[in-house]
Amino acid sequence: MPIKQIKNIDFNCDMAQSFGVYKNSSESQLLDYVSSVNISCGFHAGDPTSIKEALLLAKEKNVVVGAHIGFGDIQGFGYRPMNLSDDELEALVIYQVGALMSFAKSFKLEIEHVRPHGAMYVMAAQDFHFASIIAEAVKKCSEWLVYYGAAGDVTAKVGEYVNIPVAHEICLEKSYNIDGTIDFSAKDIENTNVSIGRLRELLNNSQVMNNECGKTVVQADTIHFTNRIPNALELITQAYEIIKPVPVNYKNACLSGWVE
Repeated sequence: MPIKQIKNIDFNCDMAQSFGVYKNSSESQLLDYVSSVNISCGFHAGDPTSIKEALLLAKEKNVVVGAHIGFGDIQGFGYRPMNLSDDELEALVIYQVGALMSFAKSFKLEIEHVRPHGAMYVMAAQDFHFASIIAEAVKKCSEWLVYYGAAGDVTAKVGEYVNIPVAHEICLEKSYNIDGTIDFSAKDIENTNVSIGRLRELLNNSQVMNNECGKTVVQADTIHFTNRIPNALELITQAYEIIKPVPVNYKNACLSGWVE
């Protein structure tokens, strides 16, 4: 993969990760600095009220809306893997995406992407067949939806195999293997200076520092910002000062020549 400078990139964060009496108020602090949001659909998190509030906030801030899908695991916040059949996985995806699509339309909004959560995200990053079932289910909901997946060969091959637009995602707090995949066993980086240095390297050279003290060229369309790390707000505000994010579809339009 050739080294190139990245001029347009999306910032995304998760929303509606509350349920009942459990409220996650810190996620809204990131909303002023992202270009797209992933709204939980009620399986790993999200109830009707929190989903509605997230949609209205996204509309107010004029950011792109996407579905944040996960396993039906409220107690484990979707972090525990589940062994589902292909039919069960497909139904799980369509149910969640379809619910958010209908919810969004009631507020004159359209969802533009789908991002797996937690254990589903990890499994999709590592298992081509598993990721393909998710992508095929997403495409059945709408051929225009973008599948957000961890940057790497699996996501690239899924996009080609399913013929669905994909967005390669980078996480500044994650460690990366030499092949450009996430090292999910490593502890998250909570040093803002280190993460900002990684952002500059990514934008200037399309590279991430790997866990063998080298650099690996990656494809990057979007950066995920999580509110789970203590320096989340500091990191995203500094990142926003370096580059103003744009949604993936706008980025693709720029690349196609439709937008200058």
